[in-house]
Amino acid sequence: MSLPVVIRRKPTRTVTVRDLKIGSAHPISVQSMAATRTQDVEATVRQVKLLHAAGADIVRIAIDSRDDVEALILVRAAVPQARLVVDLQESYRLAEKVAPYVDKIRYNPGHLHHHEKDLPVSAKVKFLVDVAKRFNLALRVGVNFGSLDPKQKETGNKDSGENGRFAPALASANEHVGYLEELGFTNYVVSLKSSNPNDVVDINKQFSQMHPEVPLHLGVTEAGLLPLGGIKTRVAFEHLLALGIGDTLRASLTVPFDEKGEEVLLSKAIIADVYAGRFRSVPRFEHSGLNIISCPSCSRVENEKFVELAQAVRTMATPFAAQHDITIAVMGCRVNGPGETDDADLGLWCAPTHVNLKRKETVLGKFSYDEILGRVQSELELMIAARETE
Repeated sequence: MSLPVVIRRKPTRTVTVRDLKIGSAHPISVQSMAATRTQDVEATVRQVKLLHAAGADIVRIAIDSRDDVEALILVRAAVPQARLVVDLQESYRLAEKVAPYVDKIRYNPGHLHHHEKDLPVSAKVKFLVDVAKRFNLALRVGVNFGSLDPKQKETGNKDSGENGRFAPALASANEHVGYLEELGFTNYVVSLKSSNPNDVVDINKQFSQMHPEVPLHLGVTEAGLLPLGGIKTRVAFEHLLALGIGDTLRASLTVPFDEKGEEVLLSKAIIADVYAGRFRSVPRFEHSGLNIISCPSCSRVENEKFVELAQAVRTMATPFAAQHDITIAVMGCRVNGPGETDDADLGLWCAPTHVNLKRKETVLGKFSYDEILGRVQSELELMIAARETE
C-alpha cells in the first residue's frame, strides 16, 4: 500500500561517530554486526568488508577478552575505512584498551554488575565516559529485555499493565541517561530492544516522550529467520519511523554468515519504503501458530552450528506444530540466551559443545548438537498432546 506521507522526525541532538552524524538533522544510519568469532581475524575482516560493502554505516564487533582486543587491532588495520563499534559484553574495563581502535562503544546496563560488584554502577559509567571523552568516542546504552539489570528486574513492577511490564527496562535506561547527563556527556544514543516488535514500538514511544532529545537506535533483537524475521522488523521500524522516531537502526536476522548483508539491505529497504509512503506491515504484529525466535548469529555465537540448528528446528517443527501457539527460542550465546528463553515454551541456547534446553524457566538439561533436535521434537509432541487433552 502506498500513501502520500510527510514524516517529521522528532528533534534529537546530534551524536558524532567519527565522521558520521546521528540525529534528526541527519539521514537515518544503518548498522549491523559481525557474526564471526572476533579472534578469527581473517573471517572477521571478511565479514566487516562484506557489511561495509552492503552499505552498513557502522559495524559492531564483540569484545570480551584481551585476546579479542589483540584481534580487534588487526581487524582495524585491515579495514580502516569501516566505522567500528565494540560490544563490551561483561568486561567494561576493556573500553580503555579498545578505544584507540574504534569509533563507538556499546555497553549493556544489565552487564555492568558482573565485575567489581562492590563498585557503584555510577562509577563504572564514569569510567566509560572518561574513556569516551579522551578518545572522542560515542556511546550506546543498549538495554535488552533478555539481559536486564538484575536490580531493575527485582524492583520493577511487571504486573501493572503494559506500562508496568516495561518498567524495568525503562528504569534502567532512565538511570543511565541520568548518569551520562550528570557527567556532562551527550555524545550517546539509547536502544531498547525486545524480540517482540509490539514491545519495541511501545517502549521506544515511551522513551521518546521521556527523553525527546536523545537519539534512538532501533532494533528487534532476535527477530529470527526469514521471512518472519523480516516481518517482525518491518512492523517495528515502519511504526516508529512513521512517527518520526529512530535515528539509526539495525535488523537482527538469523542468516548464514556470508549472507549478513541481508540485514543492511532489509534496513535500507524499510527506510526507503517508509519515506516513499509504502507500508507493508499491519497496525500490530498479531501472530498465531508456531513462533520461532532466534538471534542474529553475531560474534558472540560460540558454535557456528547455531544457525543450522535454528533452521533445523523450524524444518522439524513446522509439519506438525505450525498451527499451535508455541514459541521456541533458539539463542546462540550465554549473553542473551538464559534471559531471552525464559518466556518461551521451549528455549535453547548454545554453548561450544552442547545446547542447553529449557521448558519455560525449568532447565531440562544439556544435550549434544546431535541429540538436541530429537529431544526438542519429543518435548514438542508432549506439549501438544497435553494441550489437546485440556
